[in-house]
Amino acid sequence: MAPGLDRGCAVEGLYKVEYDINNGSGRSVLYAHAGKMLGGNTAFAHFGSYRIVDGEILARLRTRRHSRSPQRRSLVSSDEVTISIRGREQGGLYRFAGEVTEDRSAFRAVMTPLGNDDVPPPGAVGEGGIVSGLYSIDIRMLDGIAGGHTGVMLLHDGRILGGDAFFYYLGAYSSANGRWKGEFVNQEHTPAKSEHPLFGGYEVGIGFSGRCDAGGAEIEATALAGKLSIRLAATLKLIEPFADTGR
Repeated sequence: MAPGLDRGCAVEGLYKVEYDINNGSGRSVLYAHAGKMLGGNTAFAHFGSYRIVDGEILARLRTRRHSRSPQRRSLVSSDEVTISIRGREQGGLYRFAGEVTEDRSAFRAVMTPLGNDDVPPPGAVGEGGIVSGLYSIDIRMLDGIAGGHTGVMLLHDGRILGGDAFFYYLGAYSSANGRWKGEFVNQEHTPAKSEHPLFGGYEVGIGFSGRCDAGGAEIEATALAGKLSIRLAATLKLIEPFADTGR
């Protein structure tokens, strides 16, 4: 172990991230585990690594656009950049400062824990099961209901985490032989009723099943939002395998 490198990983878990860059601001979700960070929001994915040295967290993240929606503009000069940050825990939150490597833009962020005590036990993943990693998710409503949504979903050894700028997901799945099924709960981390009236203001339970392969998955699902039962479909595309984020 290198001098000063902490054995502890107290930072591990799912977080809401609120950040400021180039006089703009945004929100994402981010999962930290075993030296890796993966997450994103409606339009962008984030992935990279971290280490803890003398109580300080040193992280390096890359960003990549996963949705081409023109309404979701980048706050920096490119859709793919690298961000170097360092920070510490303060009163249960994690505060970071750093910069965008490509154009030296100042970057600041606050990470707030999200429901890490509520993550259910993992499901079983067998041969031919879905790959653990960070996925984009494109949700489409069925039965003539208008609307759709994009975000990121992290699948990690039978557990589901993820979300976007307003919501976060916690759940579990099982998978084998090119099929998978599971359940997760969609919850707000930021009030969403004005922009997403269908799910905003509710804790939405979602059960699903579908097919999967090495590059992604398809699902059909039923969501319970208040008294409404809503059918939806979604496409997942693998952005970054969990084992390959690197340091």
